[in-house]
Amino acid sequence: MSATFRAGPFIHAFVWLIAVPLVLAALTQVWAAKTERGARASALLGLLPVPSTALVLFIVIAAVVPQLGPATGSALAVVPVYVAFAILAPLIGWLVARAFKLAPEAGRAVAFSASTRNSLVVLPLALAVPGAIPILPAVIVTQTLVELLGELVYVRLIPSWGHKTAAIETTAASPAPPERRSKPAP
Repeated sequence: MSATFRAGPFIHAFVWLIAVPLVLAALTQVWAAKTERGARASALLGLLPVPSTALVLFIVIAAVVPQLGPATGSALAVVPVYVAFAILAPLIGWLVARAFKLAPEAGRAVAFSASTRNSLVVLPLALAVPGAIPILPAVIVTQTLVELLGELVYVRLIPSWGHKTAAIETTAASPAPPERRSKPAP
């Protein structure tokens, strides 16, 4: 029996779980730029993403795990793709940043950003697709878990990228101190 696609749940999930929070975030940033109270509220709200993401992930995993039985094979089948992406994306991001001659700090930001996605953003949309449960949520949660493990590695590795290159570029660009300059041969 095939499920027919209905746009209503998809649109509802998109509007309330993606569009409305995005608009509220934009309004908060405008408010923060205009008033001190808005800046304080924005700073306070800036503390919430990590604990709220952890809470959402915990709730999603708790809700999806009981339904994983038939979806385990599908979820495990995509792990190599997610791991390959987790390895290649920061390297590609770093190479792109280097190609555009970005500063090392900006290059590290590009490398980190290229390798992290928020798969939990699409989860509400996936849950609105008829017949998507349990496979689609299992695959998305698997992606999130691989991404989070990758981020633990990125936080350790990526900050060191570009330090040696930056030191070499800085040394090459600045003249040597007077006592280090070579003396002309007699």
